[in-house]
Amino acid sequence: MSTYVLVPGFWLGGWAWERVAAPLREAGHDVHPVTLTGLGDRVHLAGPEVDLETHIQDIVNTIVFADLTEVILVAHSGAGAPVTGAADRIPERLARVVYVESGPAPDGVTQLDLAEPDQRAFIERRVAEQGDGTSYPLPSWEEQERAGASLEGLGEAEREWFASRATPQPYGTLTRPLVLKGGAGALPRTLVTCSFPLERVQAMIASGHPFFAELAGPEWSFAELPTGHWPMFSRPEETAATLAALAG
Repeated sequence: MSTYVLVPGFWLGGWAWERVAAPLREAGHDVHPVTLTGLGDRVHLAGPEVDLETHIQDIVNTIVFADLTEVILVAHSGAGAPVTGAADRIPERLARVVYVESGPAPDGVTQLDLAEPDQRAFIERRVAEQGDGTSYPLPSWEEQERAGASLEGLGEAEREWFASRATPQPYGTLTRPLVLKGGAGALPRTLVTCSFPLERVQAMIASGHPFFAELAGPEWSFAELPTGHWPMFSRPEETAATLAALAG
C-alpha cells in the first residue's frame, strides 16, 4: 500500500479531501490531507507573514515529522507552487509528485506572475478592497468561471459545501517567488487533467508551447479525469481511483 499527502488549492483546507481520503483508506492506503497555515481550521493563524515559504514548510513538516517515506505528494490547483517547493526540499522522501488541475511552478516566479493581466488586476483589486491587503477572498462562482475555472459537476450541494468552509487565501502565498535548487531532479511526476482535455495538453507539449515546456521530460506521465476544476468535490470516488492507480 502507498502513502499519500494531499494538498488542496486556494481557499481550501484538508477537509476538501474528505471524500477522496475515505476510499483510499478503505483500500489500505495511508492518507494525510494537509491544511496549510491560515486556511481551514488553521484560519486563526492567517496574517501578512504567511507566504509561499510558510506553505512549503507546512508540507515538508507534515512529511518529516510523521517520518513518511515513499510519499505520493498530490497538489490540487494553486497548491502546485508549494508542492513543487516541498519536492525540491525533500525528494528523498517522495515516490512521485502528482499535479491535479495544476502544474509545477518555475523557479523565481510568483503565483501572481502566472495570472493573465486581467485576472491579475482582478486579484489585486479584490485583495485591496475586500482582503485588507493581506488576503484573497473566495470570488463568486461567476467570477471563477470568467477566470477559466470549470464548475462542471458542482451542483448546489457541492457549491454550498465548498463556500461554507472556504477561507481567504493568504496573499503572501501569491506574491513571494518560488526558489528552487534542482533537488527534485528526475523524480516521477504525473499530471491529472480534468477540465482541460489531455489530448490538447499533449498537443501543446508536442508543439513546444512554453507554458507546457516543463511537462516534456521522460519523468512525466499523464492521466485524464473529465470533470470540472474541483474533482475532489465533483467526482471524489473517481479521483481516489485515479490516485490509487499510481500506487506501487
